[in-house]
Amino acid sequence: MLRTIRCLALALAVFAVTDLPAQAQTPSPTPPPCADAAHRQFDFWVGNWDVTGPKGEKTIGRSRVESRLGDCVIHEHWFGGGGTIGESFNIYNATTGNWEQYWVDNGGNRLHLVGGLVDGRMVLEGKHDKPDADSGLFGRERIAWTPNADGTVRQLWESSKDDGKTWAVSFDGLYHKAVTPVP
Repeated sequence: MLRTIRCLALALAVFAVTDLPAQAQTPSPTPPPCADAAHRQFDFWVGNWDVTGPKGEKTIGRSRVESRLGDCVIHEHWFGGGGTIGESFNIYNATTGNWEQYWVDNGGNRLHLVGGLVDGRMVLEGKHDKPDADSGLFGRERIAWTPNADGTVRQLWESSKDDGKTWAVSFDGLYHKAVTPVP
């Protein structure tokens, strides 16, 4: 009987030693869902901003842009000098490989834009839901954000009434880091 106990003890010891490496291995932690480089392409816009005309003249608005929801959403809060208040939600769609922006404001307006990084600029474009009643052509909106070496960001918004054949500037603003926090 003693011999049986010794054999059993030896077998358990061998089993414990051979199973030890498997027990000691821990799975690698899963990286956060939005940690890759593609999700970080628009981070240059994150911050508190005073927005002026393109040459740095008169302030035309303020903007607070935050990385939210586990760094998966770039959320803008816009406060225009003329009373417009708006918010945009910007996400990288890993399925399509595109960035998307959903803009809404206190005038009941909304905008959906799609695009991505082009030569260091974030360029997003969208088409109006219905064609112009007179021309039958769709209107388009295109917005480009360009990070500048001095830490400012230029936002150039262009609109087309002829389905993208010609473009006119709708907004040209220069985002400067705000000295005081934006609400």
